[in-house]
Amino acid sequence: MQSAPIDLSQWRNRVKKARLIKVTGQVSRVIGLTVEVHGINAPIGEVCEIMAPGEDEPILAEVVGFRDGISLLMPLGELRGVYQGCEVISTGKPFNVMAGDQLLGRVLNGLGEPLDANGPLEGDFTEYPVNNRPPNPLMRRRITEVMSTGVRAVDALLTCGRGQRIGIFAGSGVGKSTLLGMISRYSSADVNVIGLIGERGREVLDFIETDLGPEGLAKSVVVVATSEQPALVRLKGAFVTCAIAEYFRDRGKDVLLMMDSVTRFAMAQREVGLSIGEPPATKGYTPSVFALLPRLLERPGMSHNGSITAFFTVLVDGDDFNEPISDAVRGILDGHIILSRSLAAANHFPAVDVLGSVSRLMPDITLKEHQAMAGKLRDLLAAYKKTEDLINIGAYVSGSNPCVDEAIAVYPRIVDFLRQDLYEYTEYSQTLELLKSIAGKGVTGNSQV
Repeated sequence: MQSAPIDLSQWRNRVKKARLIKVTGQVSRVIGLTVEVHGINAPIGEVCEIMAPGEDEPILAEVVGFRDGISLLMPLGELRGVYQGCEVISTGKPFNVMAGDQLLGRVLNGLGEPLDANGPLEGDFTEYPVNNRPPNPLMRRRITEVMSTGVRAVDALLTCGRGQRIGIFAGSGVGKSTLLGMISRYSSADVNVIGLIGERGREVLDFIETDLGPEGLAKSVVVVATSEQPALVRLKGAFVTCAIAEYFRDRGKDVLLMMDSVTRFAMAQREVGLSIGEPPATKGYTPSVFALLPRLLERPGMSHNGSITAFFTVLVDGDDFNEPISDAVRGILDGHIILSRSLAAANHFPAVDVLGSVSRLMPDITLKEHQAMAGKLRDLLAAYKKTEDLINIGAYVSGSNPCVDEAIAVYPRIVDFLRQDLYEYTEYSQTLELLKSIAGKGVTGNSQV
């Protein structure tokens, strides 16, 4: 009896992938953030190991460019113990992160390694590529469902959809991180993935224990790459955050991705670009910054079986909302929430500038009645703001403008509605009832757009 032929295809593939010969190079020079290496021929994005005598582990570095036959590497850690002539070994693969359900409740560093005191990562993990491409635009499902945040100003007037990408724009100290923590605690998402990119080390524990809280951390994965970390680690921290969110999305979860902040991500890429000789452009930002932003911001969204709803904070330089990074990010995202320093100074939290903010998908996911009430409240708020100086000095004469008269009458209720305590949660249906009580007079229609 003739035996069945043996399938050798899998063994052939393993032999092809086997690295029987390792090509090594040597460190020739270290200038600023870059390590110049002779003797290796690795593509951009590949991870290499720098063997430093006396160190327990090799120093990981990534190929970021080439110059005159020299490979330019950037370290994914400290260059302690590195000297001219150190051996460099190419690993033959890009940087990946270990993703799994065991990540929930954990705090990781920018390379996806444990940063908390809960021990090493154990269990079944999937090796997930960090530098994924954004999904095919024709494979994205349309956004049709509301994503409740528990924040009245957002749910009522800047309603977000499941799978939408929103930017939170503000200067320093106006409440971006606090608003993110509030949304993470009260949102209707299954999983939160939070990236703290380039943040102050002091603020990390404050955010986790105060803004996020135990209930928020239990369903969250936090990735931390603080400001003193190498520029490439800060960049990888942002991409690791996206990769972990994509892991949960691909398993049918509704994920809430929050990143603080995109501006510091752009600053890290500026450091990388300038260090490898890229010419500076607007405000010193290199062209690669504006090429890299869409690769990061387009990755969240809907897939065929899950969703990633994303909130990205933008640290506005000098409170100029038209500075280069703000302008570029605003043009990519599906809406923007502006936080006002004057409102924050007046003890108004969250300091959302309703008139300056917009959700591009709100007309597609809300009822006609909701849109009419939100428009009416905006009209009343705009009418009051336009004549606020006259009202404050007593120069406005009652009866001059019926719209202003109505705005004056309901303005205290509008302020109470938009102001919310840090630990105050309001359900979406309750938010709509409160909105109706303020701006529902004369508003009709309840059909879906």
